[in-house]
Amino acid sequence: MIGGAVLEERFSEGTSTRIGTQYGPSPVLRFATVESKDVVFMSRHGEKHNLPPHKINYRANIWSLHMLGVERIFAVNAVGSLNPEIKLGEMVVPSDFIDFTHLRSSTFYEEAPVTHVDANVYCPELRKIIHDNAIHECSGVHEKGTYLCVEGPRYPSTAETKMFRIWGCDVVGMTGFPEAILAHELGICYASLCYVTHVETGIGAHSSTEQITSEEKKASEKTVKILLKSIEAVPRKRDCQCSESLEGARV
Repeated sequence: MIGGAVLEERFSEGTSTRIGTQYGPSPVLRFATVESKDVVFMSRHGEKHNLPPHKINYRANIWSLHMLGVERIFAVNAVGSLNPEIKLGEMVVPSDFIDFTHLRSSTFYEEAPVTHVDANVYCPELRKIIHDNAIHECSGVHEKGTYLCVEGPRYPSTAETKMFRIWGCDVVGMTGFPEAILAHELGICYASLCYVTHVETGIGAHSSTEQITSEEKKASEKTVKILLKSIEAVPRKRDCQCSESLEGARV
């Protein structure tokens, strides 16, 4: 599981470690067992939320999980709504994305052989599991939507928000990419649970960081329940094509 402050407190106890990778050190990794399944939790912003989204070492994060043998990732992302039908406090399970970041290292494949991985980054099996469990904990759950990732740490302008809506984006966040792409490059299943902490400028009134943090805390209990139930529901054997992401991808 990859998240932020919403999950960090729940997994503050137990065994923990950090892993060195060729991309740099991982954050603290915390281990737990859920229904006899081995689980590792990663706080992507660091233990004290000291890393802004554009400074997170996404390659070190995902590679360290790969080194541990992780096959599936449930991620949690706080987002702003770009769609009037998606309200404050509701949840979205993204089905597609637009990556609008500019400064982040977004691939593991920078040398020969040239590798072109497809963009089907969200695992359909995990998406269904997390959606089916979310509808029992939240009254407003959207089973699909387009996630737009911006560089951050600032929020989008009114003009940008209008442009993103024209593009057909439903929610906007700062941490979903290249995280999902990197997981897909390594054949790891990935699904995200997005909780709406604010409505973007141009659609609703401006929300302060303090208000957004307050909404994150409100969502924390629901989010933990959804993830734990989802882990319980995950079958031992994968029934998807995510592990075959590199087949036919290399020149």
